[in-house]
Parts: sequence; structure tokens; C-alpha cells
Amino acid sequence: MSAGEPGGQIRVVIADDQRSVLDGLALMLGLLPDITVVAVAADGAELLAAVSQHHPDVALVDLHMPVLDGIEATRRLTAEYPGTAVVVLTTYSDDTSV
Repeated sequence: MSAGEPGGQIRVVIADDQRSVLDGLALMLGLLPDITVVAVAADGAELLAAVSQHHPDVALVDLHMPVLDGIEATRRLTAEYPGTAVVVLTTYSDDTSV
């Protein structure tokens, strides 16, 4: 089954540099019956490696991370893995970040 079919699993990779946020999101999403968290990442470079390895349906991406920020990681993800949807998370509300 695929994610679009009834009973199919949505495969998710989560990237956030704050461990408590990362763990909390993974725990909450892991409790949902139609979602499987296939990997977590602490920065954009780890995110790209995880997407390359796991080919998720969705990448949940924090904007501000070390090594490779979420903005550049999102640019690369959409170019290299067009089948992976990107959902950006941020606590920032300034126009530049958004």
C-alpha cells in the first residue's frame, strides 16, 4: 500500500536541532496510525542523508538549524527529491524567515 491508499502509511523524516522538539514530534507523530517516522535529523545535512536513505513521503523541517539550515535543505530537497513533500516548522514570525 502507498500513502495515498486507505490504510497506507505516510513515511516521515523530522529535522530539528532542538532535541526535545525532535523527540516530542517523533513521539506524537509515531502515535498516529497512518504515520511512520522513518528517521530524525539534527541538521540539514543529516536530513538530506536521511531522505536519500529512506525516501519518505514528507520531510518536516525546522528553518533554523546548524551545519545546513532548513532553507537551504528545503531548496535541495525540492530539487533532488521532488516526490518528498516538505513541511517547514518555525517559531520565527519575521518576514525574512518566513
